Amino acid sequence: MSGLYERHLAVSPKWLALYYRHPIELTHGEGRHVWDADGNRYLDFFGGILTTMTAHALPEVTKAVGEQAGRIIHSSTLYLNRPMVEMAERIANLSGIPDARVFFTTSGTEANDTALLLATAYRRSNQILAMRNSYHGRSFSTVSITGNQAWSPTSLSPLQTLYVHGGVRTRGPYAELSDEAFIRACVADLEDLLGHTRNPAALIAEPIQGVGGFTSPPDGLFAAFREVLDRHGVLWISDEVQTGWGRTGEHFWGWQAHAENGPPDILTFAKGIGNGMSVGGVVARAEVMNCLDANSISTFGGSPITMAASLANLSYLLEHDLQGNARRVGGLLIERLRSVAAASPAVREVRGRGLMIGIELAKPGTDEADPEAAAAVLEAARAGGLLIGKGGGHNTSVLRIAPPLTLTVAEAEEGAAILADALHAAG
Repeated sequence: MSGLYERHLAVSPKWLALYYRHPIELTHGEGRHVWDADGNRYLDFFGGILTTMTAHALPEVTKAVGEQAGRIIHSSTLYLNRPMVEMAERIANLSGIPDARVFFTTSGTEANDTALLLATAYRRSNQILAMRNSYHGRSFSTVSITGNQAWSPTSLSPLQTLYVHGGVRTRGPYAELSDEAFIRACVADLEDLLGHTRNPAALIAEPIQGVGGFTSPPDGLFAAFREVLDRHGVLWISDEVQTGWGRTGEHFWGWQAHAENGPPDILTFAKGIGNGMSVGGVVARAEVMNCLDANSISTFGGSPITMAASLANLSYLLEHDLQGNARRVGGLLIERLRSVAAASPAVREVRGRGLMIGIELAKPGTDEADPEAAAAVLEAARAGGLLIGKGGGHNTSVLRIAPPLTLTVAEAEEGAAILADALHAAG
């Protein structure tokens, strides 16, 4: 046991999880690679939980941070903040939401917490519809709407939460249906649920569930939901903390796979836009954003230094078409992983889009989740020089793969080869 690990255990909560039997300390990174304190080099296929979105030590971002730090680091939202206004203008334009207003926070949890505040105040209701197997953060309000028991440590809640079918395509009572029949069944479930509730404020949903194991419904489900929600006056919150900024390749936002009935009422974002800086936020049309009748500020949300980083990061992403790279390289990677999976009886499913890919493991010949196998593959991949994540609503049996969006074809092939060896070694 390393000295740093012993010190960690002495001062940290027991529930603050660390990966690996022998946890590693990452000391520096460059591009798609990181190094640990022992000098080992790893190909990074998880990006600090989908947060190092473009690259480690991206020169454009580090330069922007250094220049802004030399001017002023902090001011709060009590003063005009040019980088924050510039970033808000760009996000409002990209969001697809008409007459959009943007509020910056420091995390996805805080962004979703703010979205819940807006929706419940606007609708004057504390009822929230959420998806089964979902994850929305670690605050008191967001754990209370999280549909994944492993990440919801208390049943006490300021909200009344009702859970809807549809987030997981290949498990549950509708798994055997066609995509069209699946959508009809989920819509019927939503209609029935609304018939037994008073006045829900909003439905919050991840277009692709992150912690839940990169699961998603067929394209169009949330468009069909939107028709029902609109009839009842219920808002739609799209949690884009993991799916935003082009990671899915086909779309800039995850909601755009369900865009027949327009954008969501509220959109939340975080993680990748700061490329490691603490940035989150909420976008909503003015009518919704301005519904609060009390003062509010953010001490750290939208700080000059995090906004400078985000502006540089967003500019790099757009100028280098990283969404297109996610589509092209992600498409090659998922096909390569499906070929790898075909040789492994432990793999139940390879799913995802762009550079957001999940490999679900199950005990061979069954649909029973196999978290021990997932943990073994995580260890074997690390030993082979590859960092990946894990998740899933069924006992953490999904390998989560989400590299920086600058991933090259050669790096995708290298990572897939290491995963093939890890699956074999763990199998």
